[in-house]
Amino acid sequence: MRTILISSFTFLLLSCSSTYTNIDPSGKTFPTISGSSLNGKEYTIPADFSGEKILLLVGFKRKSQFDIDRWTIGLDQTKTRVKTIELPATQGWFPILFNDMIDNGMRNGIPNELWKDVITVYDDGETVQQFTGNQKPLNCRVILLDSSGKVIFFHDRGFSVKALNQLREKI
Repeated sequence: MRTILISSFTFLLLSCSSTYTNIDPSGKTFPTISGSSLNGKEYTIPADFSGEKILLLVGFKRKSQFDIDRWTIGLDQTKTRVKTIELPATQGWFPILFNDMIDNGMRNGIPNELWKDVITVYDDGETVQQFTGNQKPLNCRVILLDSSGKVIFFHDRGFSVKALNQLREKI
């Protein structure tokens, strides 16, 4: 009986995620999504950031953080000034059920002064994954939005100095 329950649970977990072909959404308007920062503030993206450029560092898996960290270090070392949001965007019912536990785990590893810049997206995570594709989910999706929410830079192939310089030209 235990084996059947474990197998059923595993099947349900795996069946709740879809794979979407990677696409470059440059020139398209970012979809309207909602999420909450680690300090508890609710956001609607891109509307809550209209009027300014915003850089979204999107991660689909926990291990995406490695790539996100390389981008944030590169941005800091080059003194790049742009509003930057880390956007964990998951899909499926499992993360939705355990979102408090996931958020608390992130809070334990992130200094509280940075919580305002991490907006977790659970209900609309699949929308983001459809918009960019989610093949190679360990790579961060680097998305620069203009003041109206249109994608003016996109990169999903892992950090590189060349890509960082291309991003900086758009900022």
